[in-house]
Amino acid sequence: MKYLSEYRDPELAKKYLEEIKNTVSRPWSIMEVCGGQTHSLVKNGIIEMLPKEVTMIHGPGCPVCVTPLNLIDKAVHLALEKEVILCSFGDMLRVPGSEKSLLEAKAEGADIRILYSPLEAVKIAEDHPEKEVVFFAVGFETTAPANALSVIHAHRKGLKNYSILASHVLVPPAIKAVIDDEESRIDGFLAAGHVCTIMGNAEYHPLSAKYKVPIVVTGFEPLDVLQGILMVIRQLEQSQSEVENQYARIVREEGNVEAQKVIHEVFEVQNQMWRGIGEIPMSGYGVKEKYATFDATKKYEVNIEEAPENPECISGQIMKGIKKPFECAQFGKKCKPSNPLGAPMVSSEGACAAYYHFSGMVEA
Repeated sequence: MKYLSEYRDPELAKKYLEEIKNTVSRPWSIMEVCGGQTHSLVKNGIIEMLPKEVTMIHGPGCPVCVTPLNLIDKAVHLALEKEVILCSFGDMLRVPGSEKSLLEAKAEGADIRILYSPLEAVKIAEDHPEKEVVFFAVGFETTAPANALSVIHAHRKGLKNYSILASHVLVPPAIKAVIDDEESRIDGFLAAGHVCTIMGNAEYHPLSAKYKVPIVVTGFEPLDVLQGILMVIRQLEQSQSEVENQYARIVREEGNVEAQKVIHEVFEVQNQMWRGIGEIPMSGYGVKEKYATFDATKKYEVNIEEAPENPECISGQIMKGIKKPFECAQFGKKCKPSNPLGAPMVSSEGACAAYYHFSGMVEA
């Protein structure tokens, strides 16, 4: 149970909470960027145990949640109209598009498959040369190496029937966008440890220096999150703003250089639409021209008009940290995991799903 039990020790958690209480002297707002950290905070009751001076703000760190509505509509179109074998991670299937989700398209007869790895999709393309196979490549920098590697493998195998529908978003530009938003009031950040495992910490130093905010790279277990909060508060109380690495058992300053090489071989940085937020400059990965034949958006030239979001869904405000899930009028009413109005109620990293399942704020 190493790396599970030792990072979930209730006695150590109490000590961290006591240290936080003894350290904080005024109100502070801290954003945990990643949805995995949000779930840890809510599931383990940490938010309720923190002193009243500490407010945790939930960030946009759920790649499923910020995948553009238009791209989900494209995936549905490819599966139903182009009759491709559409492969995806499981979280994407129930995210609502403008008219239907991938799960509803599957119920209508589309060949949509849930996979754990994009390399499985390459194998499907290899085994079925008569069919076009598209992998819905969604994620932050964390999943980008495997998605890029699938393109490299397909290229080496000479597969003409494999492509990816890419929706990769990047964390540092999202943090910048949140800070720049006039409605947001964030004093410090917990950065996503798994992202920094790949990319390292270099991109966070300029952000911390420019905006005078502490950024602590943090893991996901209860003690990780509590230690990360304490490290941020210590900096804030001392008027410091630096990048610190709480997740040192995994994250190195330079990140995973080999994984970065794979990413940069296939992808290039571009402007990216974030569902519920809008376009964030240079915040996504697009497939390089060198591998254009493996880019589903170019291969199929699907033109689908942008559709408006459900007016009853406030997911954009939730992902920017302006509102909490329970402040939505439809939370637990019209919007439930079984019938979501927006992606944060579906994804395993979505803030709305975390509150619905673990907070006790839903009426019986």
